[in-house]
Amino acid sequence: MTWIEAIILGLVQGLTEFLPISSSAHVRIVGEFLPNAQDPGAAFTAITQLGTEAAVVIYFWKDIVRIVRAWALSLVGRVARNDPDARMGWLVIIGSVPIAVLGLFLEDYIDTTFRSLWITATMLIVFGIFLALADALGRQNRELDRLTYKHGIIYGLFQALALIPGVSRSGGTITGGMMLGYTREAATRYAFLLAIPAVVASGCYKLAKSLGPDAVAGPYGLAETLVATGVAFVVGYAVVAWLLRYISTHSYRAFVWYRIALGLAIFLLLGLGIIQPV
Repeated sequence: MTWIEAIILGLVQGLTEFLPISSSAHVRIVGEFLPNAQDPGAAFTAITQLGTEAAVVIYFWKDIVRIVRAWALSLVGRVARNDPDARMGWLVIIGSVPIAVLGLFLEDYIDTTFRSLWITATMLIVFGIFLALADALGRQNRELDRLTYKHGIIYGLFQALALIPGVSRSGGTITGGMMLGYTREAATRYAFLLAIPAVVASGCYKLAKSLGPDAVAGPYGLAETLVATGVAFVVGYAVVAWLLRYISTHSYRAFVWYRIALGLAIFLLLGLGIIQPV
């Protein structure tokens, strides 16, 4: 049964990682309704995100290679420092600093306190409202070629909020981008690129810890977690391609209503005692 549960959770991870609805919240919630009725754990979530992030790397492979090449050549003076691709390399690095620092500093809270479903439900609703305001009121007239280092840091701070399940890594970053005046497409594309270092580092860190002598056993073993990661990769690749097409002609309103409805449903289930917060 745990193998089937792992596949289901991998499917959930793949479907929700790139949508602004918080994949960590969905994995956390769905885990409560599976036969084991347990929190899959922060390590399981971080490792399965490697699957969805691999999908992003493949989807943006040409962009990533171009950016990394220009950034590396700019270090030795063979490409101008103000080259758009070289700048994007620095912007991704700078934007990744907040989540790296806060992730290490708050690791114990991320693994325990932050996984309370009361917090998850609250974040789903609150950041759903923020997303709605950014989508409706943001100027949305800036493209990525106008991204500044200051805005890169602000983007990074919004991404760091996703350390709390319910915020959504893509949702938080996209919200910050639209608040700064970037278009939906620009905010979403940078959110995907910015997530790569953070997710890969977090997933590899948790994977290494799960293989260490002091590993804390979760409801799913390493083999089951890797199967879930593979499922997340396949599904995630299809979702990232769909989302970039969708936002070119649609607002984020549908995701906002979904977040609010899900948050209220969790509050109801917690209040009735049907599910437990931790």
